[in-house]
Amino acid sequence: MQCLINPKREKGEPLLSGPVLFYLNPGEASRAGHLAKQLGGKRQFMFNSNLWGVSGDNGPFYVCGPAVGAPMAVLVLEKLIALGGKQVIVCGACGSLSNDLAIGDVLLPDGALNEEGTSQHYPLAERPAVPRSLVDLLSNFLKSAGIPWCTGPLWTTDAPYRETIDKVRKYQKSGLLGVDMEFSALLTVAAYRRIELAAVMVISDQVRNEHWQSGFQDSVFKKRMRLVSLGLIDYLRQGEEK
Repeated sequence: MQCLINPKREKGEPLLSGPVLFYLNPGEASRAGHLAKQLGGKRQFMFNSNLWGVSGDNGPFYVCGPAVGAPMAVLVLEKLIALGGKQVIVCGACGSLSNDLAIGDVLLPDGALNEEGTSQHYPLAERPAVPRSLVDLLSNFLKSAGIPWCTGPLWTTDAPYRETIDKVRKYQKSGLLGVDMEFSALLTVAAYRRIELAAVMVISDQVRNEHWQSGFQDSVFKKRMRLVSLGLIDYLRQGEEK
């Protein structure tokens, strides 16, 4: 299907030759960008986001963000792909639907229920899968950092203020572990464009007994998010075999 507007690399823009760490939330993107700058990274503006190139022991890698919500996240992802990005690691936060996942816990999503509006514009013959190579990379990183994690599917929605009690009950029973605003769209676009994408999510809030508990300001969440978001940069900078 021919489109009128297609993502492309413009004159003077970088050609990506390594993995991209894609930070969805503004706070984590700001801290990651600050560390990238300290490491000698060079900044490139990208819509409402920034892209930093960093030299690592095993070659260059890139730090990008923020991009909240499926439409903006996909807009940035499309540009990253046009610049040559072939491996994207998403770092974000999600709510917990499971009694076994508390604020500050870590989830590696292995799939997503799509309730956002962006994925439908990227038709696929089958449900997109998370590539094993990036799951292994993230698992090795978490092991090296001494961080426990679990794996399971997410519910992705455009409307966090319409997460009704009935929907929460239904999706809890179906085995969905968390809820976010971007993952199903990013995974779909990655599969459509034939690149690799995986995510690591820190639990920022939770639903228990039909009540919502926010943990965005919780010291446990903040400490774990910093450990994950900045630790990923150090892990790629020093190489996976450190």
